[in-house]
Amino acid sequence: MKTQPMTSICKYVLKPGSEREMRLLLARHWPTLHRAGLVTDEPPLIFRGLTPPPDKQGQHDVGPDVIVEIFAWKDRSGPEVAHHTPEVMAVWEPMGAICERMEFPSFEALDVALERR
Repeated sequence: MKTQPMTSICKYVLKPGSEREMRLLLARHWPTLHRAGLVTDEPPLIFRGLTPPPDKQGQHDVGPDVIVEIFAWKDRSGPEVAHHTPEVMAVWEPMGAICERMEFPSFEALDVALERR
């Protein structure tokens, strides 16, 4: 039975002054998951929020204190297995310590080409 990849869009809302530390952790994050065989070979996309417009100041939806990382797990069991992998937890625990909040919604790919028929 072939399993389907699952894409996670990880949103990290950083504590003030922790961007450099988070960048160092992110440099280790995907390689650690990849060595453990949990993610696909496609490297992650990582973004930092832009300064929000004046009407959005103070909100944590966007801004330089928000980093988003997008990557694909090989299958849906990846996050659970990762929680039991010491090498992964050695990255995740420090990440948690420097974030005010983290969100991890996951998605599966849709083949919209089928809808055009």
